[in-house]
Amino acid sequence: MTLSVWRYAHLTLAVFSSLFLVLAAVTGIVLAADAIGEKIPPYRIQNFDELTLAQTLPVLRNNYLEVSEISVDHNQFVTLKALDEDGNDINAYIDAETGKVLGKQEKKSSFIQWITSLHRSLFLHETGRFIIGVNAFLLFLIAISGTALILQRQKGLRRFFSKIVKDYFAQYYHVVLGRIMLIPILILALSGTYLSMQRFKLFPEAKIQHQEKAASIASEQGKIADFKIFKETKLSDVQKIEFPFDTEDPEEIFILRLTDRELHVNQFNGQVISEVPYPITLVLENLSLDLHTGRTNIIWAIVLAIASLNILFFIYSGFAMTFRRRETQIKNKHKAAKSKFVLLAGSENGSTLRFANSVHAQLISNGHSSYLTTLNKYTQFDEAENIIIFTSTHGLGDAPFSGNKFLSLVEQYPQQRNVKVSVVGFGSKSYADFCGFAVKADDYLRTKSWADVHLNLHTIDDKSPVEFTNWIKEWNAVTGITLNTTPAFYAQKPTGLQKLMVLEKTAVSEKDHTFMITLRAGMRTKFTSGDLLAIYPAGDSRDRFYSISKSNGNIQLVVKLHEYGLGSRFLYQLETGAVIKARIVKNTGFHFAKKAPSIIMIANGTGIAPFLGMIEGNKKNKECHLYCGFRNETETIVKYQKFAENEIQNNHLKSFHIAFSREQNQCYVMDLIKKDAEFFAATLQKGGTIMICGSLAMQQDVEKILDVICVEKQGTGLSFYKLNKQILTDCY
Repeated sequence: MTLSVWRYAHLTLAVFSSLFLVLAAVTGIVLAADAIGEKIPPYRIQNFDELTLAQTLPVLRNNYLEVSEISVDHNQFVTLKALDEDGNDINAYIDAETGKVLGKQEKKSSFIQWITSLHRSLFLHETGRFIIGVNAFLLFLIAISGTALILQRQKGLRRFFSKIVKDYFAQYYHVVLGRIMLIPILILALSGTYLSMQRFKLFPEAKIQHQEKAASIASEQGKIADFKIFKETKLSDVQKIEFPFDTEDPEEIFILRLTDRELHVNQFNGQVISEVPYPITLVLENLSLDLHTGRTNIIWAIVLAIASLNILFFIYSGFAMTFRRRETQIKNKHKAAKSKFVLLAGSENGSTLRFANSVHAQLISNGHSSYLTTLNKYTQFDEAENIIIFTSTHGLGDAPFSGNKFLSLVEQYPQQRNVKVSVVGFGSKSYADFCGFAVKADDYLRTKSWADVHLNLHTIDDKSPVEFTNWIKEWNAVTGITLNTTPAFYAQKPTGLQKLMVLEKTAVSEKDHTFMITLRAGMRTKFTSGDLLAIYPAGDSRDRFYSISKSNGNIQLVVKLHEYGLGSRFLYQLETGAVIKARIVKNTGFHFAKKAPSIIMIANGTGIAPFLGMIEGNKKNKECHLYCGFRNETETIVKYQKFAENEIQNNHLKSFHIAFSREQNQCYVMDLIKKDAEFFAATLQKGGTIMICGSLAMQQDVEKILDVICVEKQGTGLSFYKLNKQILTDCY
């Protein structure tokens, strides 16, 4: 069965049952909490599991004038019905070992009774029970269809619990929690379904029928403590025991209702007169009731409460995912057969289609005839001059659900004229098969005579607007059409923002126009030096990124103030105590290399920021060397120099080298590297790491120098060390 069928089945079932499942989940949480609360009163004795009837029943006979019945409930509380020595009725919880009364039985509160009725029947009696039963079965089908979707996403059972890439909150936790809570939810659904079926007598009703056999009557009554059946039967296996009404009548017997069978026992000699095992339907009914209510085990009751909470979350996240996909619905102004530009999108959750839609809308606004559809609707396009394919990858290099027929359709419908083709792949480098289907599509199209693949395959990691605009620039250059090249134009509305408070801000330096600002994050916020802080100064999707230096647990930024800078002006105008909303972006590719034997840090300008935090946090005194390049010596640079001197004394920094391009030594950081060429070559050869942060122009110049050094000193180019992840960069 195709992925789309499972997806639509999953959604359809959820739509039809969502209201009733919400009611069932909310009331289920309350009832699970009640089941937990029932076990709190101290009515269960410690050695309950070891007590036998031979130990318990004589004690009760000796302590009470007449005993009519004892019962053991799902909490393993023992209830006694009897008369005391004064002839008073006793109906209470007892200590089965001593016969002492522990407390009186209490009825459920009116609130819990109300919740129970709502949960079972919606106050609609048999009609309501039928509705709840059907929805319990629908929950089972939802769980099965959801499992099928995960299996297809993960490419089999063996990869069921492998890593899930987090596209967005609702999608990620819908899958992750779905895997974790699958078994409890299946048990809830199946047990609820069975109880409903049993209620409507859909299974044959088996009655317990005893065939009494003649029992020998002893001349005098034996001691019940010596009865073999009582010695072998533990109290924990008992549901109820009915005592003989007349202790002298041979027709009167003990009736033992155990967990799996019912016994009739002679009251004089303990002979088992009749034994009938419970029918399988009754056993399954009791088991279903235990599993569905959590009444027998406090841990299972907690699990059921969590499962019910998750059902509410699944309903929310499932509809959130659906609405997100609907936001990217395709709207076409031109017909497919009359369009010069045909855009084909293959998307798993709608994000790829969003990028395609943005290009489609721009082409139309620029007066071009553009047609957008999914990969699975590929056909012959009579007047197409350009075909652009935007596709994500599903599973292990497979097509997304809206593109699983694309390659066969390309074979079936060749274009009747030469068409320029470009393929853009979307994926995550967290997966081994990064943009795997885009690679397949690009390779396949290159085999077709009609396809002029005029741009190399371009891949986008983690929906990066920056990487997407790199493709836009190339496409603009080849086609002569001008589409927007601003990353913010293609960025989604920011999510996951958190509040940060300004603790301190330095005055701006008159020479280099830089300042430092310190922000305090929440206690639960995790970040480290080298991560990025995304701010949204205009309150829209336009973001500005700054490298984080972690200092004394706070976020410290080094910012260059530009006259018309959107981000730098916004930060500089903040006052101490002001609160902003921002997002921390994990930049794992530029974290302090803890496993490297030594580290060389190279920076210019504000690129020094993350290195300040890394050096301060170098508590294990790893060998670190800092090379910096600036134009002039300023108040800020003097602070850096004092910082470096202190950290050298603390053994957090081994050496500090600084270049001024316009005064003092009048050189660049590249000159410092040339001077210490032997040291750089030896560091790389010994497995050390070089980290570069600052301007992109500086990075390019530094890498050229390092490449020459590596070739001259070792006969190996810098590319070798890049592949070995010994060169880490974060430049702009």
